[in-house]
Amino acid sequence: MPSKGSVLVAMSGGVDSSVAACLLREQGYEVLGSHMELIHSSDGVDHGCCGPAARADAAEVARIGGFAFEIVDMSGTFAETVLTDFFSEHEAGRTPNPCARCNEHIKFGAFLRRANELGIDHVATGHYVQAASDASGTWHLRKGHDVAKDQSYMLHTLGQGELSRSLFPVGGMPKSETRGLAARFGLPVATKPDSQEVCFVPGADHAAFLETHMPSLVRSGDIVDADGRVLGEHDGSFRFTVGQRRGLGVSTGERTYVVDVDASSNRVLVGTGDLLGRRALVADRVSWVAGQPPADGPFEAEVRLRYRGDDVPAVVESTAGEMRVEFRTQQRGVAPGQSVVVYDGDELLGGGRIVRSIC
Repeated sequence: MPSKGSVLVAMSGGVDSSVAACLLREQGYEVLGSHMELIHSSDGVDHGCCGPAARADAAEVARIGGFAFEIVDMSGTFAETVLTDFFSEHEAGRTPNPCARCNEHIKFGAFLRRANELGIDHVATGHYVQAASDASGTWHLRKGHDVAKDQSYMLHTLGQGELSRSLFPVGGMPKSETRGLAARFGLPVATKPDSQEVCFVPGADHAAFLETHMPSLVRSGDIVDADGRVLGEHDGSFRFTVGQRRGLGVSTGERTYVVDVDASSNRVLVGTGDLLGRRALVADRVSWVAGQPPADGPFEAEVRLRYRGDDVPAVVESTAGEMRVEFRTQQRGVAPGQSVVVYDGDELLGGGRIVRSIC
């Protein structure tokens, strides 16, 4: 079979990227599997898909699949982009989205540059999304076929340049088919559990990770209600996010949520669920898959405010590097720092970082 070209496959050691690599090999691509080393562990902790067990799984899959494999150190770029942003967002009282940042700067930034260095045509990942170009040559990014596994929310920063070079081999199939293919290929990761947490945070303990790497954030402050009455004390506002209900450390006799986190005053505002409702938001770091918004003025769309959230009707307008989103019905838990992603049906149009909500 003649080669379809060369492809650099990001291999995390999980089932999705493993199957992606083996499928591309089977389809006639010249595959180089690449495991990105993002964290240097000095404490013996295995950082999930960034750790030695994941590297070993990825290498074994490449051996079984019969294609070349490399380990590439991207820890410096990861620290400069993803980790620095993760820390600064918490310092500002926002709830960061490190996976979206990693996709932007590492998997479709530094990784594409690595492909260029090696003279490789394409890059590929195990993301559950679908990309295709139309008759005019414009690329479109759509949700994954498996709605429960769709990862488009995390890829809203991709544009025409990235999509024209990227392959998503498992995006058009359900997860059950991916696992079935892993078994057919004889891969040891066929039944490996999915990663559910931020890969660089050991044990998904964000608080402990921040305490270790940013001890300046550990300082006492007040937990207050809407009238400013002090209900309790916390030892770091970074432990809270808008919409959070559990682990507040106060008892009010009714269901209580985090309504706002004010890093400048180190105060956490809590209250009943009705105080969470917001009619609009403003976002920055705006990007559009097509390179520009779909309209010069306001347009109707659906937006998603969190990774596993629902798509809700809204009116969107992009001006001067920002985006304003007006919800058709009030939305709860609009958390600054998280992504707002814009859709037209199953097509991802773009997105940005929430910087403030509007009551």
